[in-house]
Amino acid sequence: MHRIIEARVVNDLLGSEVPQPTYSTPWSAAMDLRACVSEPVTILPGQRQLIKTGLAVNMQDPGLVAIVASRSGLSLNHGVRVAQGVGVIDADFHGEIGVILANDGTTSYIVTPGDRIAQLMFQPVVQVDLSFVDEFSTETIRGEGGFGHSGKS
Repeated sequence: MHRIIEARVVNDLLGSEVPQPTYSTPWSAAMDLRACVSEPVTILPGQRQLIKTGLAVNMQDPGLVAIVASRSGLSLNHGVRVAQGVGVIDADFHGEIGVILANDGTTSYIVTPGDRIAQLMFQPVVQVDLSFVDEFSTETIRGEGGFGHSGKS
C-alpha cells in the first residue's frame, strides 16, 4: 500500500546539506531519519540528547500514527537507541520531528550532520472505548501468565 503524506521542511539544512528522508530499499518498512544539525553533537555514555530532523508531517488521517524506531546498527555497534523505545507521533502533531537518542554504550557517540539516526514508519491506528468489567467474558489458555510464562524457546 502506498499513500501520500504531506511533509514540510522546517530547517533549511534539510534537502540542501542533509538528505531528505527516504526508504533504503524498495521493501523497507521505514524511512531513514537524519540528524538535521549544523554541527556535530556529542552524546556521552548514559546521556540522552534531542536531535532534530528538520521534518514535519501532516498525516491528515486520525487512523494513522508515525512511529520513530531505533536503527539496529546504531544500537548493536554503538549502544545508541531511541530513548523511549519507540517514539509516537500523533496524526494531529504538525511540529518538527525530534528524536531522543540515548547512549547506552561505554564511549561517547558523535552525531554528525546528515547521520541516519532513526527510522520513521507509518502504521494504522484503532482507538477503542474501554468497557470496565469485574471479569472477562472469555478465557484464554495463557490467562494472566506473563513475563516468560510461555517458556524460553
